[in-house]
Amino acid sequence: MTVKISVTRAGALTTVQDFGRVGYAHLGVPRSGALDADALRLANRLVGNTEGAAVLETTLTGCALRPDRAATFVVGGAPCPVTVDGAPAAWGVPVYVPAGAVLDVGAARAGVRSYVAVAGGVAVEPVLGSRATDLLSGLGPAPLSAGDVLPVGEAPGTRPVLPVAAPWPAPPAELVLPVRFGPRTDWFTEAARRTFVTATYTVSGNSNRIGLRTEGPALERELDGELPSEGMVLGAVQVPPDGRPVVFLHDHPTTGGYPVIAVVEEAALGAAAQAAPGTPVRFTS
Repeated sequence: MTVKISVTRAGALTTVQDFGRVGYAHLGVPRSGALDADALRLANRLVGNTEGAAVLETTLTGCALRPDRAATFVVGGAPCPVTVDGAPAAWGVPVYVPAGAVLDVGAARAGVRSYVAVAGGVAVEPVLGSRATDLLSGLGPAPLSAGDVLPVGEAPGTRPVLPVAAPWPAPPAELVLPVRFGPRTDWFTEAARRTFVTATYTVSGNSNRIGLRTEGPALERELDGELPSEGMVLGAVQVPPDGRPVVFLHDHPTTGGYPVIAVVEEAALGAAAQAAPGTPVRFTS
C-alpha cells in the first residue's frame, strides 16, 4: 500500500505544485506550477522522483505533515528549520520520517517559499494534465487545510547519486531581473523607460503567486487611455495606473488591459519567487 499524508498544520499558504498547465492560455487557463522551478527539480531529484512530480509549496510559515507509513522527504527552497516529532532534522537533504511521526517545516529564515518533496510524489488527481493548484482560476486542489489527507504515488526503488551538499541557491539579497522591452514600451515616456532600468525598486508585501508587485518611482505614460485586453505571458511587466511595475508570475491572468513595458526572462523568475518583501529590485536590459 502507498503512503497517505495528513496535514496537521497548513501554514499561511501551502499548495500542491508541479510544472503546471502549459499550452492552455488560449482557453484562459494560466500556467500555474511551482514559482521556483529549480527548487522543485532539485527536491524531486533528491528523493528519486521525476523532476516534475508534484510537491508542496509553502509560503513563509511552512506546514506540518504526518505520513501513515514511513516515507522519505526533502525540504528545500527557502531555508527553514525542520523537525521530526520535535527532534531537529536536516534541511535540503533526504529525511526519513517514520509512520505516524510529524514532519514540521518551520518558518522561512530567508526567502519566501519552501518545497516539500516526498518519494513517490503527491498523487492528487490531475486536472488538464497537471496536479498544480491555480489560485486565480481555482483549478487543481484547494490550498491545504489542517485535516486534509494527500495520497502519495509509488516510491521509486532507488535514488540518484548526488553531491553530498546539494546546490540550493540562496534567496536573493538583491533581485536583478533581465528584461526585453515591449510590446507596449511606446506607451511610456523616454524618461520613464530610463527610470525603469536605472531606478531601484523594492518587493511589495502585496506580492503573491499572481504577481510580484514593486514599490518605487512611478512610470509616466506617454499615451493616455486604455488598451483593449490582450494576451499576457509569464514574466510580463505590467504597469497599472499607479505606475509601479508588476511582474506576472505563474498564476497570472491570461489577458489584461494595462500596458506591458517589458518581459522578464523566465530563467530569472525562480529568484523572484524567493524575494521577500523589502528586497531591492533592479530591472536590466
